[in-house]
Amino acid sequence: MTQDSGRTPDSLDHVDQALVHALQIAPRASWTRIGAVLGLDAVTVARRWNRLAGTGAAWISCHPAPVLAASGQGCLAFVEIGCAPGRLLAVARALADAPHVVALSHVTGDRDLQLNVMARDPAMLSRWVTHDLAALDGVLAARTHLAGPVHAEGSRWRLRALGRQQVARLAADAPRRGPAAPAFVLDDLDQRLVTALSVDGRATYRALAEQCDASPDTVRRHVQRLFAADMLHARCEVARPLSEWPVTVTFWGRVPAARLREVTRRVTGMREVRLCASVISRHNLHLVAWVRSLDDAQRFEVRLAERAPDLTVAERAVALWHMKHGGHLLDEEGYRVGATPLALWQEPTAARRP
Repeated sequence: MTQDSGRTPDSLDHVDQALVHALQIAPRASWTRIGAVLGLDAVTVARRWNRLAGTGAAWISCHPAPVLAASGQGCLAFVEIGCAPGRLLAVARALADAPHVVALSHVTGDRDLQLNVMARDPAMLSRWVTHDLAALDGVLAARTHLAGPVHAEGSRWRLRALGRQQVARLAADAPRRGPAAPAFVLDDLDQRLVTALSVDGRATYRALAEQCDASPDTVRRHVQRLFAADMLHARCEVARPLSEWPVTVTFWGRVPAARLREVTRRVTGMREVRLCASVISRHNLHLVAWVRSLDDAQRFEVRLAERAPDLTVAERAVALWHMKHGGHLLDEEGYRVGATPLALWQEPTAARRP
């Protein structure tokens, strides 16, 4: 790996910002293509990226898309956990290693930890909660909220460092997403590829072929099909202190059922909204927003009320430490330090038969 410096950056210069924005639009584009849009040679672009990735300042994540749930091949749940005094860190470390846990945060409020969990189906989710989660020493309580439709998620978020023409050039080369065919079912190779890409969203077809025991051409066809069918989302993430949006606020709210579609349309138009999902629970809407400061969190909630007066916010929490995000492990400052492969089809450990 070539690096300009081993020092962890405390800011992104204009070239780094442009590079991150380009990769947010086209996460798997070649360095030659990225360089052409940025006006740089491929070697310089690759060196810049290696420095950012090597210090944990930026990375490419890849995860199953929400459409999997709609096709019956996956389900998403938000799990809130209360921990015994002195056991929070041990519980969090165990959960960070779990292949079903996509995201994990230490949060304020009535719960200690908040998780995004993916499983093959509700039955597997139940086995994970009642076996793996229940077996952890230090877990006092857990509440599971099953997600319905996901109206917005993080792959649409942009740093906004490029001009319109540059964005258009990259978007023209991005994979065309379309609805999955009704009979589209992920086979064993698809599942292995999803797991491999969750660790490195820019892994080459040759590297994926070696990991998944298939030919590069076969891997290429499967990966392109997964992205084209909107079954898989790749995105460029940046350490939160470098994003100018370092504070994460979670909201749980209620909306009259007849107004839910209109409210979600209004809410997802707000730049700060990172995640918006319907929830089958005592609340029916779950929001995650990125804001610039704690004061800005209150201002955001005021604007949220103005934009969606039918939404009643029932609970709110601030993330103190994002421990895991999109399968990637983060330190207390928000920089990447590793990854746990995502495997939502894997049977929970404690529930496996000998």
